[in-house]
Amino acid sequence: MIRGAAAEWPLIAAARRSPADALGHLGGLDTGQPAEVMIAPPAERGRFFYRPDMRGFNFKRDKASLSQLAGHLLQIADQSEPIGIYAGAVPAATHAPRLDAENPFPLAAGQPSVETRLWLGNATQVATHFDLSDNFAVVALGRRRFTLFPPEATENLYVGPLNVTLAGQPVSMVDPLAPDLASYPRYAGAEALALTAELGPGDALFIPTLWWHHVQATEPINVLVNYWHNDVARGGGFTALVHAMLAIRDLPPPQRKGWQSWFDHFVFGEAAPDAAEHLPPHGQGINGPPSPERDEMIRQFLLRVLAS
Repeated sequence: MIRGAAAEWPLIAAARRSPADALGHLGGLDTGQPAEVMIAPPAERGRFFYRPDMRGFNFKRDKASLSQLAGHLLQIADQSEPIGIYAGAVPAATHAPRLDAENPFPLAAGQPSVETRLWLGNATQVATHFDLSDNFAVVALGRRRFTLFPPEATENLYVGPLNVTLAGQPVSMVDPLAPDLASYPRYAGAEALALTAELGPGDALFIPTLWWHHVQATEPINVLVNYWHNDVARGGGFTALVHAMLAIRDLPPPQRKGWQSWFDHFVFGEAAPDAAEHLPPHGQGINGPPSPERDEMIRQFLLRVLAS
């Protein structure tokens, strides 16, 4: 965590004066383009999740511009039991294109394939999930509590469906704010590895790729700016994982054991990058070291195999 990393932002200065001033600054950057807004009834207390029967979600989706959402948040800020409402991962490039110029974040500026995104809402929770990119998260208004779990906690997080998700990435079925250990007893092992961070305006947090994180916004109005970078192409390892579930997971144990040896040799073993060193460079094919040519060769090979 980096305290005060964005303390000099005009947006932060406006947030110090009042939420209305911060939203006014944001409104001045707004292009008016509609963004997707998620809305949960008051009884959900800001937790966006599946319905109890897993047949759908406990929220609905609508559209609004950043300015329209900001105005609504001001209207409901004093309600004791408001709806849960937020717009998440809104691209600054299309919805607030001057944000980066007026509120620069040098730590992200030099990163490859960086994308600036906005999160605007009230006291809501983003369920425990992971991203396929590295991330800098900067609180601009309100407060946020992050609970992070390393990738090795995955087996104890009770991962939900990989293909039916709340907003793109699979989530943990456990609520870290009220864990049901009777239903999810292994979560105690994940909890033992958890890290927490409380961020206020101007504070930043780096979240590495594949690290699980639960995000709780705690004030009546909250703004977060995040910077995804180093994103993987075409789903990266996640796509390979899903295909391995189809191709390997349900095989007889001896075959699974055999494929595990293959994966260790070509993918996970320390010597995997040198698995083709016994072949001349022109004969290594897709076994060879990384290059744009090799990557394209692999893609074409997979397309032929999957299409056959």
